[in-house]
Amino acid sequence: MTVEETNLKGCFVIAPNVIKDERGYFFESFNKAQFEAKTGIATNFIQDNQSQSSKGVLRGLHLQTGAFAQAKLVRVIKGKVLDVCVDLRKDSITFGKHFSIVLDAVDHKQLYIPKGFAHGFLVLEDQTIFSYKCDNYYNKASERGIIYNDKELNINWSFPTEDLILSEKDKALPTLKVYLNE
Repeated sequence: MTVEETNLKGCFVIAPNVIKDERGYFFESFNKAQFEAKTGIATNFIQDNQSQSSKGVLRGLHLQTGAFAQAKLVRVIKGKVLDVCVDLRKDSITFGKHFSIVLDAVDHKQLYIPKGFAHGFLVLEDQTIFSYKCDNYYNKASERGIIYNDKELNINWSFPTEDLILSEKDKALPTLKVYLNE
């Protein structure tokens, strides 16, 4: 696998070594020893989640806070998404900055998102299956978020706003400024 740090400290794009032949393909989707050697991050993923969504669904921007903060390793099993993460670590030099990448089932890249980041994704193909490993359990009381279209974050979702499909909960998320003052 190859590992490349993004413009956000501790956030990595991971590309597996894919072996292809006439039968199809094979790749190791996660190897703890290689991950830790190449990122310098000791991790213990304890929960795997998977979602299936239609084109235009935007999930996020979500995070867990406090004792239930989560680091995530995300990938697409089928389809394609625009994946976005935002550094909300107040002591970080990249605080308030975001990183985005298209993840798909063709090149099998993954994104490691550290604790203290908000995360969201926009589904770009119907019937997309999205998978993520978490290093902490979900806790509803620790769930927070930031509205996807916050002007201060200035995220380019490259998708018509009128075609986005959001949950009522995601439509009601606060701006970054409000989040910081809560």
